[in-house]
Amino acid sequence: MKHEAIAKAEAVIAKKTVGWNENSGYCAVTAIDENGYPTTSTISVLKADGICRLVFGASLSSDRTKRIKNCNRVCVCFNSDGYHISLVGTIEIVTDPQAKRDAWVKGLEEYYSGADDPDFAAMHFTTERYNLFFIDGGSADAGILPKEGKQ
Repeated sequence: MKHEAIAKAEAVIAKKTVGWNENSGYCAVTAIDENGYPTTSTISVLKADGICRLVFGASLSSDRTKRIKNCNRVCVCFNSDGYHISLVGTIEIVTDPQAKRDAWVKGLEEYYSGADDPDFAAMHFTTERYNLFFIDGGSADAGILPKEGKQ
């Protein structure tokens, strides 16, 4: 059942990762604010590698990036009537020009002058553990992903 739930989660994330357009989906990202409280915001996934890695874009001047600079441990949640996907891990704010170009998708130009906009940053999320539940078929799983390089 473990692989079934992971495959379902990866399919959901793939559907939500369609670039920036009317079909793109959102997820919730919870980070700890400067007062130690969890704060949740919605964001689009720009790119994904299954449940292992997600790429987001954000303004360096936003409260979200300020929270992440304070504490890079976050929870990413995809939720609907049919499923709950919770991914816990770390997120890195990346301002390297190539990483910003790699994260760039059509539609972001509504908010930024381009991938080289000094306020635009890529955010790379790496899952460390997960909790998955699907109503259809009752598949569920929770676990820890191995660190890179370990099997």
